[in-house]
Amino acid sequence: MKRRQMADRPEEEEAAGAGLLHRRAFLAATGALAGVAASAPENAESLAVEPWMTAPGSPFTAYGQPSRFEASVARAYANPPNAPGAGAARTPLHRLHGAITPNGLHFERSHSGVPDIDPDKHRLLIHGLVARPQVFSLESLARYPMESRIAFIECGGNSAALNQLEPTKANVQILHGLLSCAEWTGVRLSTLLDEAGVDPAARFVLAEGGDAASMSRSVPIAKAMDDALIALYQNGERIRPSNGYPMRLLLPGFEGNMQVKWLRRLKLVAAPAMTKDETSKYTLLQPDGTALQFVFPMEAKSVVVQPSPDAALREPGLYEISGLAWSGAGRIAKVEVSADGGRSWAEAHLQGPVLSKALTRFRLAWRWDGGPAVLQSRATDETGNVQPTRDALLARRGVRALYHFNAITSWGVAPGGEVSHVYA
Repeated sequence: MKRRQMADRPEEEEAAGAGLLHRRAFLAATGALAGVAASAPENAESLAVEPWMTAPGSPFTAYGQPSRFEASVARAYANPPNAPGAGAARTPLHRLHGAITPNGLHFERSHSGVPDIDPDKHRLLIHGLVARPQVFSLESLARYPMESRIAFIECGGNSAALNQLEPTKANVQILHGLLSCAEWTGVRLSTLLDEAGVDPAARFVLAEGGDAASMSRSVPIAKAMDDALIALYQNGERIRPSNGYPMRLLLPGFEGNMQVKWLRRLKLVAAPAMTKDETSKYTLLQPDGTALQFVFPMEAKSVVVQPSPDAALREPGLYEISGLAWSGAGRIAKVEVSADGGRSWAEAHLQGPVLSKALTRFRLAWRWDGGPAVLQSRATDETGNVQPTRDALLARRGVRALYHFNAITSWGVAPGGEVSHVYA
């Protein structure tokens, strides 16, 4: 699709090197940057009568499906032959717009496959250091006040490939696709804990899933009493089986592994349970050989999703740089974009609503001159945390930490328009 050349307008002034334009270009009332040159047909007075206009279309279906022409908008996954059900399905971030992930494209991370749970038989037990142990069915939970919140979930191992010595030749989906955002609806965990009566000695909640792996993680009691939800709905419908049906733990901003799916048990305890998934996994191995445990919130992070690998630029001209930013510490305060590998930066426009612990879409106009470029984005959250460069993060943590990789990603644009993952 051809992009029209830029006119000389005040709102189109460059804000940084390599053709990045000031963010007010997106705020201009004239919408000057929104236009794309349309190709005029030979006879502008008429349009062809297409085949789909000559006969009735498909009948209604019980559950709507995407167009067959959108078959490429799908999760990327692999089924290991030696461990069926253990693996991940990644969200195609580069093929989506906005900030909400459709349910069928939400990323999935499973350690023993997706259990086929009968919701009428499923129960949630709350016990341990409580005055009154409780058992809840779906029907009994439905009697409690519910609330909704929009929150991202990111696997602790998302972006781990950027620890490699050489840049992995992969797209956004493969490198960063263990990330999604949805509207979750359910019952506040604090409401249920108050009813059970929390013992003052309780410091952690051991959350256990109903899958064959019995996924278990220790959650600080402070988080459980803050914004944790027993989530029952995802974007308005019952949570999908791959995302925890019939209920999951939602811990906004915390690493995905802690947000236990197929939740069946919450045990209040005085100390962390030291389960396999918080000792042998999901720890950050340091250069001196020690390991950091219980690193809960996901750090400030962003990534450019368009343009990106698998989306070559066809010709010089005007393009929109678009991406996603998020932080487990709260709202995104600003996102800066560079087209010259970090030598200069321009502040991007943040698409509202900008919510705490949710994905935020950012946009910036870019006039590509056809030469080489390196695209980057850098997020700052409301607490002042700034997304680090890759060199700075590795200098601090080394290359063996693997989890919680939040450094800046670089996309190299070649003169011919090809986009690839590079280190800058």
